[in-house]
Amino acid sequence: MAQSTPEAGSGRGFAGAGQEATVPVPAAAGSGPISHAIFRLARLHRMFAGQLLRRIGLHPGQELVMMHLWELGPQRQADLVRLMDSDAATMTRTVRRLEQAGFVRRRPCATDKRASLIEPTAASHALRREVEQVWAQLEDLVAADLDTAGRADALHTLERLEHNLVRATTDPSASPTDAQTRPTG
Repeated sequence: MAQSTPEAGSGRGFAGAGQEATVPVPAAAGSGPISHAIFRLARLHRMFAGQLLRRIGLHPGQELVMMHLWELGPQRQADLVRLMDSDAATMTRTVRRLEQAGFVRRRPCATDKRASLIEPTAASHALRREVEQVWAQLEDLVAADLDTAGRADALHTLERLEHNLVRATTDPSASPTDAQTRPTG
């Protein structure tokens, strides 16, 4: 693994005491060490999720669609887009791939003749336990050295960070303005 260097980010980009960053922290990211850490964490999380999911025939993100379908039953594709906070093109590809794998099927919507419902197949129901096991493995990898309190603290912090970003996307006044972030002088 590449280790952060004091020059990268003027010492503010270290991964933590005694820990290595998975990618070097460039000096330009020095003013955003949390954001860079989120980038690194998300990249690694997706990589490990992909490895675990490939074993059961899924790609990252597909299991989330399946989780919603298992829990909520058949859904219109537009509803899946909203549930997943996705875009139509990505959801179209995801559903097409799940359909080709035999995990979902489309059927006409009784209330909207223009729409079809995406529903899980019997094959996908057999996959549910494996998806749950993959998520348990992923959770164990991510939180391996955290006790119950540490896991709760980590979850609280991540939820707070997510809340901050959601607020920034829905309330422009919550985001720093150029004048607030631009150095003066």
